[in-house]
Amino acid sequence: EDKDEDENVNTNEYKDEGKEEWEAFVEYVRRVWFANGVHHHYSMDKFKPGFSEEWLRKKLAEIDFPKEVTDCMGQKCDTETLIQLIFDPNFLPKRVNQEEGTDLLQTSAMNYYAPNVTQEEACRFYENETLRYENDNRCEIPPMVGMNSRLEKDEEGRLYENVYKSGGLYGKEIDRIVRWLECAKEVAENEEQRNVIATLIEFYRTGDLHVFDLYTILWVKQHKGEIDFTNGFTEVYGDPLGMKASWEGYVNIRDAKASERTRKLSENAQWFEDNSPTDKRFKKEECRGVSAKVVNVAMLGGDLYPASAIGINLPNSNYVRQHYGSKSVTLGNLTHAYDEAARGNGFYEEFVDNSQNIIHDSQLDDLHTDLHECLGHGSGKLLPGVSPDALGSYGSTIEEARADLFALYYIADKKMVELGLVPDSEAYHWQFYTYMMNGLMTQLVRIEPGKQIEEAHMRNRALIAHWLLEKSGAMELVRNTGSSENSEYSENSEYSESSEKSEVKTYLRITDYDRLRAFVGKLLAEVQRIKSEGDFEAARRLVENYGVKVDAKLHNEVLRRYRRLNLAPYKGFINPRYTLVKNEHHEIIDITIDYTESYDEQMMRYNDETQA
Repeated sequence: EDKDEDENVNTNEYKDEGKEEWEAFVEYVRRVWFANGVHHHYSMDKFKPGFSEEWLRKKLAEIDFPKEVTDCMGQKCDTETLIQLIFDPNFLPKRVNQEEGTDLLQTSAMNYYAPNVTQEEACRFYENETLRYENDNRCEIPPMVGMNSRLEKDEEGRLYENVYKSGGLYGKEIDRIVRWLECAKEVAENEEQRNVIATLIEFYRTGDLHVFDLYTILWVKQHKGEIDFTNGFTEVYGDPLGMKASWEGYVNIRDAKASERTRKLSENAQWFEDNSPTDKRFKKEECRGVSAKVVNVAMLGGDLYPASAIGINLPNSNYVRQHYGSKSVTLGNLTHAYDEAARGNGFYEEFVDNSQNIIHDSQLDDLHTDLHECLGHGSGKLLPGVSPDALGSYGSTIEEARADLFALYYIADKKMVELGLVPDSEAYHWQFYTYMMNGLMTQLVRIEPGKQIEEAHMRNRALIAHWLLEKSGAMELVRNTGSSENSEYSENSEYSESSEKSEVKTYLRITDYDRLRAFVGKLLAEVQRIKSEGDFEAARRLVENYGVKVDAKLHNEVLRRYRRLNLAPYKGFINPRYTLVKNEHHEIIDITIDYTESYDEQMMRYNDETQA
């Protein structure tokens, strides 16, 4: 925005007045942008503002803020409700609640269900929807029911789906997506890619889940060209019932050299399936359409922006996976950025037990991602008649645990050495150690004191690490009391201010890597059984017993040690700005890439473009 000198002076004076509260407000806004809402994207808890309600009311009055605003669904919201949302800790306190014994819909601050819809009503509605599709002879592929809709009630209290589509819910936003997809279709690399885009457009216009399945099949089969994308309602982590998907999109360019690594894995997919420690009943007789590559991301959007996954395996339809295959990607430029950001920041020096004598190898992180996405998610099968939604609210955690366990089991296999993917048979030690350390300790920096673990990926890592700590006898937590001796960690061991001053620190120690790997295989076999049989009760016990609870004493210690490093507990990415370069005939001859835009500038620009 162009401002004259006087306006700049006035802006600075405005910031200086109540400077601390202004800075706290700016931080709060950035956190809301980052998490796509007022709740933390990992802990699911509502952010606590560092500015006062009185200060905010004063500033809103100064700019004559309207007493009522309209959201993207056309619903009215008064300013007092917004104030309550920000400052009242008891009003919509958790984005996704997974606590046993509660109505997960009524206690979660998500928008996939109308406020007057209960968990029991929703589950009954979608059980009937699933049966309706199963009894429809015209339905060849069982669709992912509920994926692209909001469940609501009409005036007579009857449930119905308000579908995301052109002319439906979020129609204006979807029409904008369609407009850009029409442009993309005109410059597609090949006819197959053009058909994929055309079918996706039809899905957005109709909201028909059968069309979506057709799109995913075409997308899985399409391998020509250097550019690929995902675009649509994809992941269900924001729904406590694990059914309704949030929108995400990204565009990528294949990294030919790095993709040699994933090619080797894809070509040996059947070997990995056949040699899995899981029961033969749950293995695929034929691994179809398994493809994987390493890509460089060109643009992120929706729930992949600014905090993105580093690996993606799609589609999520179990039927399409089993009969047509899947695509897996490792986002190479993002993993590289994470690795560069972690160098020399003191994190490993603080938390890794140096006596373990393990060698840091960041390439093992990429290989774990490859195995997780390329083969882990694509492995195994459901038994006939088992619903993909049988595990309910525990489904996402179990699925992520299954893929992680697959990756951990095989990253330690001699096959990795034979394929030339690791330098020697002990290289996997680094991956085992840092994974278990994260699941037991260091991921706790993302959670506030007194809270439990809510997010599916965090629950998955905690589940694996705590189960192995208890069952394997191959690793232990030890406490360094400042002397040359370490003692075994215990939740009941005495902890006081004096011990904090003497730098009491807890470390992970792995005593037998081969034994630990064997127990990884045992847990993988059980998790695959739970998934294949749809054993809800076993899933509940596993997650609740090992993936949810937090040791308060250890949590406080980890937070204290982490604060001293002055590091952010999570990271995200800013999209570059692309500008077309045209010749005198208005033909595109080049594209310039600009990385100078700040996060604040980018978010404000996106807001302006959305309103245009």
